[in-house]
Amino acid sequence: MAEEVILLDLYYSMFGMRARIALAEKGIEYEYREENLADKSPLLLEMNPVHKKIPVLIHNGKPVCESLLIVQYIDEVWKDKSPPILPSHPFARAKARFWADFVDKKVYDAGRRIVWLKTGEEQETGKKDMIDALKLLESELGDDSYFGGENFGFLDIALVTYYSWFHAYEVCGKLSFEDHCPKLIAWAKRCMEKETVSKSLADQNKVYEFVLLLRKKYGAK
Repeated sequence: MAEEVILLDLYYSMFGMRARIALAEKGIEYEYREENLADKSPLLLEMNPVHKKIPVLIHNGKPVCESLLIVQYIDEVWKDKSPPILPSHPFARAKARFWADFVDKKVYDAGRRIVWLKTGEEQETGKKDMIDALKLLESELGDDSYFGGENFGFLDIALVTYYSWFHAYEVCGKLSFEDHCPKLIAWAKRCMEKETVSKSLADQNKVYEFVLLLRKKYGAK
């Protein structure tokens, strides 16, 4: 019996992009369904009744929610398909999960303040927090090609999807990530050389256009 894999997603979502990369890395065929978050589909509400958010991976009728859990699920279910996404050693896995959680708590929150808030003290604090978080991640990367050393993996997937939003962050916040974190930008460009990444990430200019529309709608300046 053929497996049914459906991804409920939004093109611009850095969280949805993680699922897309993981599925591409494993070579899993799936049906992509774009959601309108202003008019959520009955399927989304049924599959994620708690948070009512994307992404949702539906595997043979069963939903998996939250992007990092989806990536781990994909790695575990299709463990026979190379490459592995999570490190094999328990400590390395715990470390990758720690930093992925750091990304969602620090980078996402700082980016939200840069993009969605009106100019002022909160946005300036967001810019500082963003740079501080990225510098910590840059230190964690060190001189390695990827966060997993020579192997692209879990933490790379967790962070690289934010690269689609970097242009919007830079324009809205009037800053340059390359000036502050050149090694991290080099890492992101290295990741983009992988077809599984480049074809899964949203175009930076389209993300910026999306941000401008929402800023206008919600009154950010």
